[in-house]
Amino acid sequence: FIGGGTPTVLSVRQLESILDACRQAFKVLPQAEITSEANPGTVDKAYLQGLLALGVNRLSFGAQSFDDAELKLLGRLHSAAEIGDTAAAARQAGAQNINLDLIYGLPQQGLNTWRSTLQQTIALQVEHISLYSLTLERGTALHAQVARGELPAPNPDAAADMYELADELLADAGYTQYEISNWSKAGRKCEHNLTYWRNKPYLSVGAGAHSFMTAGRQSPAAANPFSSAKAGKRWWNLKSVPAYIEKVRANGNKPHPHPALDDGEEIDRRLEMAETVILGLRLTQEGVSLPAFESRFGLPLQEVFGPQLNKLKALALLEVKGQRLRLTPQARLIGNQVFMEFL
Repeated sequence: FIGGGTPTVLSVRQLESILDACRQAFKVLPQAEITSEANPGTVDKAYLQGLLALGVNRLSFGAQSFDDAELKLLGRLHSAAEIGDTAAAARQAGAQNINLDLIYGLPQQGLNTWRSTLQQTIALQVEHISLYSLTLERGTALHAQVARGELPAPNPDAAADMYELADELLADAGYTQYEISNWSKAGRKCEHNLTYWRNKPYLSVGAGAHSFMTAGRQSPAAANPFSSAKAGKRWWNLKSVPAYIEKVRANGNKPHPHPALDDGEEIDRRLEMAETVILGLRLTQEGVSLPAFESRFGLPLQEVFGPQLNKLKALALLEVKGQRLRLTPQARLIGNQVFMEFL
């Protein structure tokens, strides 16, 4: 997955050098999913053809909205028309797996404009759609406008209505929800994202990149969730691109597992168990496999989180079906409150 930031500021040749380095360092499976992010209006058919020729087989466009006023509010540089133009260019280039990211819950966003955005997205017949509720982040212009009272704060009830509308329209259009924020056509789930939700190890490179590695399965005797035994590690690189480059260059060609490390943390067994449940519950169909949890940690899920499970099942927020623990449909809107019970 090439993204976070805007990888298409690089030339096709530069991206080729990155993919070549990956193939030289690792065994890349022939049918591996290879995604590149891009912003609408910044790439044309020729560029996208170049990406596909490198082996990129999935494109993800940060559309956000089909309303020009909302795009301006979000500080996006593209127009609504450019989203359709870029998607068309991708199809002409030969792309067969396209994702669009959308944002809902904006200040002053109405249900009708959201419906229009969804309808225009569906009309493009993309294979995958990701929907994210707006989060106001400090340091952004939008956060400052809300803080100064120039814009109303996002309305959680309105956002919930938008989420439910999206679920209805996308289901009618043949999309299946497989994760709280993700819908896809048959066979088009994002394998990259599934790695996160299944709490599997992942390795990332580049400025600001985060990685996670488990310590492997422990015996039941060593799997006491209340012990202080370390289970795995999470680490991240320097965010500053110039600082990252400087560190890598200073290391030269000497072997080093983390040449531009910013910081990291060790994850104890209890936290890894909790994160496995929390991330797995985001998968609306798959949920958390009870046998897989016990195989991974050496203890049944009920033994580790019995009080939490009993409470949430009594509140009709969790259910067990076919050896899988899942959020109930009504719990998806308050998933974060459910997840906090495990921390």
